[in-house]
Amino acid sequence: MMDLERVNAYMERVVQSETETFKPVSDKLKVGLDLGTAYIVLVVLDEEDNPIACEKQAASVLKDGVVVDYVGALQIVRTLKEKLEARIGTELQYCAIAMPAGTEDSVKTHQYIAEGAGLEVTNILDEPSAANAIYQIEDGVVVDIGGGTTGLAILKNGKVVQIEDEPTGGTHLSLVLSGNYKISFAEAEEIKQNYKRHKEIFPVVKPVIEKMASIVNRYVKKDEVDTLYLCGGTCCLTGIEKVFEKETGIKTIKPANPFLVTPTGIAMNCRLDGTVL
Repeated sequence: MMDLERVNAYMERVVQSETETFKPVSDKLKVGLDLGTAYIVLVVLDEEDNPIACEKQAASVLKDGVVVDYVGALQIVRTLKEKLEARIGTELQYCAIAMPAGTEDSVKTHQYIAEGAGLEVTNILDEPSAANAIYQIEDGVVVDIGGGTTGLAILKNGKVVQIEDEPTGGTHLSLVLSGNYKISFAEAEEIKQNYKRHKEIFPVVKPVIEKMASIVNRYVKKDEVDTLYLCGGTCCLTGIEKVFEKETGIKTIKPANPFLVTPTGIAMNCRLDGTVL
């Protein structure tokens, strides 16, 4: 079972690192690069996994985990890296990256973007497994819902035994809101991220959330799994865990801030031994 109190306290520190730069225990720094459909995030940890700094930027340079605007993605990663280096006062060298399951063909593109921004890639993971670096669960399912995809990793005895991913995510919620309210996609994104309006919009987007839960039902046998653990930006939607629990019949847990879990887990898996992939 995940230690929710530990996870929430740690992730609160990561959130603080967006606006406050913390002092590392040494000059060895880990970087996690998360190229998301809705956001690109860079998280910096020290060698003991203490949060140091974090930068993010909204972006539409990927679709369902696949880069569709290479130059745009590269420019954003360079900008975020420069901001972090200015804050920390040192050059960032090594990073880890992660992919949604099923997008392995795009690994090289993600790697080229990191390298083009001046980072050496020392590890490549799948996104739900990266999240489990934070959650540290032995048995259960990590469900990572990003902007473009819903991915899951089934864990038994601390080992990932199955990974799945399908193209339904936060972007689809925004499209439904855009159509329902007859507003632009950008305005729909703003409404979705406004916690005060979550209760209002929930009935509109609930069918999409039920579809996300059906992805879990497709791959997970509830008599073999006792808990789902949610992460990813889309999981910030208030009450999403209740829909998953009702639709799957499996106890569902999410931390107070699920958005930065995956990029932070990616950073934890950055190798500092000079092994470059």
